[in-house]
Amino acid sequence: MQSEIEQFIRYLATERGLSDNYQVSVRRSLEGFAAWLRQTHGIATVDGISLPLITEYLGHRKKARLAAGSIKLVLVAIKIFLRYLHISRRLETDVGETLSLPRIERYLPETLNELQVEQLLAALPNVPDDPLNLRNRAMLELLYASGLRVSELTGARLENLHLEEGIIRVNGKGMKTRLVPVGRKARDAIRTYLDAGRPRMVKRRTGGELFLSNRGRKLTTQRVYDIVKEIAALSGLPVNIYPHLLRHSFATHLLTNGADLRVIQEMLGHADIATTQIYTHVDQRRLKAVHHKFHPRA
Repeated sequence: MQSEIEQFIRYLATERGLSDNYQVSVRRSLEGFAAWLRQTHGIATVDGISLPLITEYLGHRKKARLAAGSIKLVLVAIKIFLRYLHISRRLETDVGETLSLPRIERYLPETLNELQVEQLLAALPNVPDDPLNLRNRAMLELLYASGLRVSELTGARLENLHLEEGIIRVNGKGMKTRLVPVGRKARDAIRTYLDAGRPRMVKRRTGGELFLSNRGRKLTTQRVYDIVKEIAALSGLPVNIYPHLLRHSFATHLLTNGADLRVIQEMLGHADIATTQIYTHVDQRRLKAVHHKFHPRA
């Protein structure tokens, strides 16, 4: 079964263009399932997979107290793997076709309010001659101004940035390209970084990435996460701040100020409007909180 898993992961990478993180998640799910089949039932080939065995395995993971969301990810990985095997004629039937995904509770995303965003950005050190500080300011401004995913930020390239037009072209999930507006303050911060910061970070093997590490290489998503946490600590805000929180805040603030949901969907790069609609619930929660606080009969 391992060879089929390897072929499937290559398919996800080359044909579907899915992210490395997604490939790792799918591989982990499938290899866990394959190991359980082998150890529990002595099954080592895909021909031995059956609907009762899949159900039994999911029950096994549930008894091991795996979270409902994680069980859903495992089931999705198994379903798309079996569909691939059927389409590629490795299996005569799609064994997992009748399996339905479990419904799980959707949690509303956390957000910062506008004053908290201002406090976070104000915590950035003002050191004009430090290229790392100029880079960090440009990154945070862009994360909030354009609602980019961290992977989109680290993958942003010079040739895709058009400051005069206020647009950046990014490659999102599934290598789908979209154009995203860049706000004035973010443009100013990026321009300053490009003029006075990035040239001093360029090394012999530097590529065309917009944001560079102190070694002149492409930043990792983990490093961006660490930078945001460091600046959050300086801000003194009593909330857990991470890069994706700025994306949630970007969408919520747009909606609060009257932006159309379809436009927000396009800017975020969501394939399904249902994913974007979660922000309407965030806005409703905020309105209810304001009503409860200020209305005399709330």
